[in-house]
Amino acid sequence: MHDISSASHDSGSRAPEVVWYKAISRKQWSALLASNLGWVFDGFESFALVLTAASALRQLLPAADHASIPFYVGAIIGINLLGWGVGGIMGGVMADYLGRKRTMILAILGYSLLTGLSAFSFDWWSFALMRFFVGIAVGSEWATGSSMIAELWPDRARGKAAGLMQCGLGIGFFLASLVWLFMQTLGPDAWRYIYLVGVLPALLTLWIRRSIPESEKWEQSAKRRKEAAALKRTGATLTEDQVGLTTFTLVDLFSDKSLRGRTIIVFIMSLSTTFGFWGISTWVPPFIAASATAQGLNGGAWASYAGMAYTTGSVLGYIALGFAADAWGRKPVTLIYFTCALALTPVLFFTTRDPATLLLLASLNAFFSNGLFTWMPIWLPELYPTRVRATALAFAFNGPRFFAFVGPLVGGSLVVSSGGFGQAAMAVALIYVLGILATPLLPETRGKPLPE
Repeated sequence: MHDISSASHDSGSRAPEVVWYKAISRKQWSALLASNLGWVFDGFESFALVLTAASALRQLLPAADHASIPFYVGAIIGINLLGWGVGGIMGGVMADYLGRKRTMILAILGYSLLTGLSAFSFDWWSFALMRFFVGIAVGSEWATGSSMIAELWPDRARGKAAGLMQCGLGIGFFLASLVWLFMQTLGPDAWRYIYLVGVLPALLTLWIRRSIPESEKWEQSAKRRKEAAALKRTGATLTEDQVGLTTFTLVDLFSDKSLRGRTIIVFIMSLSTTFGFWGISTWVPPFIAASATAQGLNGGAWASYAGMAYTTGSVLGYIALGFAADAWGRKPVTLIYFTCALALTPVLFFTTRDPATLLLLASLNAFFSNGLFTWMPIWLPELYPTRVRATALAFAFNGPRFFAFVGPLVGGSLVVSSGGFGQAAMAVALIYVLGILATPLLPETRGKPLPE
C-alpha cells in the first residue's frame, strides 16, 4: 500500500513538468491572451507603417521629392521609433507606480485613437508628428505586458509564456500584410483606410478591465513602497530595500550598484537587437517588391507576400526561442539567435533575385532577426526586483530606440547612395556583433524565481 501511494505521489509530482500547460490557471491564460493581443495590435500598427509609408509619402510629398522617398520612409519610421522610445520608458515607469493593468489599458486606448487620427494627415509634417505620437502610445504597452506575464506565470513556464506573448508582434505584422494585400487596390487613399482599422483595438480594453487580474507581486511592492515613503517622511533611517523603494525607478537602475552593470549590458544587447531588426526589416518588402517588378510581376502584391512570409518566420522564431530558453537556458539560445541573424542577412540579400526563393529566405531570416526579441521578455524580468521591473524592461527595450531610430534613416540614405538594398542591410547588420559580445556577460536565470 505504501509503494502504491509513493508511486502515485511521484507520478503526480512529475506530471506538471511534462504537461506544463495543465498547471496554468484561467487567470494566467487570460493575462497571456491580453498581453499577446496588445502586442498583436502594436505589431499591426508598426508594420502597417512599414508597408504604407511609401504610398502615403507619394501623396503627401511634392512630386519633386519623390526620388527621395526611400530617405523619407526611413525618416518616418525613425521618428515613429523615437516616439516608441519616449513612450516606452514613460509606460514602464507608469506600470511600476500605477499598476500593470491600468497602464496596459491606457496604452491600448492611446495608440488606437492616435493611429486613427494619423489617417487624416495632410502633409509630411503632420504625418511625421502623428506617427511620433502613435509611437509614444505603442511603446508604453510592451513592458507592462511583459512584467505582468513574468509575475503571474510559474518559473518553469515563464519562457514559454514570453515567447507566446512576443509572437503577437509577428501575428500583427502578418495581419497588417494581409489587410494591405487587399486594401492597396483601393486607390491613393488606401493607406488612410488601414490606419482607420487601427482604431478597433480600443475595444480590447473593455475585456481587460473585466477579466485580467492585477499582479499580486506589484500590489505587494506598491504597498511596501507606500510604507517606505511614509517612514521616510518621519525622518527614520531606512533599510537598503526601503531606500530603493523610495528612489525614482529610473534613478534606481543606475544608483543601485547591483543593477547598474547588468542594465548597461542589456542596453547594448537590446540596441543590437533593435537597430539590426529595424535597419534591415524595413527594406525586406521593398527589396522583394523590386525583384518581382524586375520580372514583370505586381510589386505591391509581392511586398505584401514578403511581409506575410517575414512575419510567419517571426512568429515561429518568437515561440521557438521561448521554448528553447526554458529547455536549454537563456544565454546559449540568445547567442545562437544573434549569430544566425548576422549570418543570414547576406544570404537574403545577395544569393538570389528569384521572388519565390526570397520569400523563403525572408522567413528564415526573420526567424532569427525578429524572433531574437523574445530574449527580452524572458530574461529581463528575471534580472530585476519587482520595484523597478517594468521600468527596467521599458528602459532596456525602448531606450535603444533613441539610437536605433537612426537605423531606418541610415538604411534609407544608404539605399539611395549605394543604389542597392543589400549593401545597406549588410552595413546595418554588423550591429549584431555587439550582441554576440555582450550576451555571455549576463547571468543564467533559467528556472529561478523572480527577484523580489
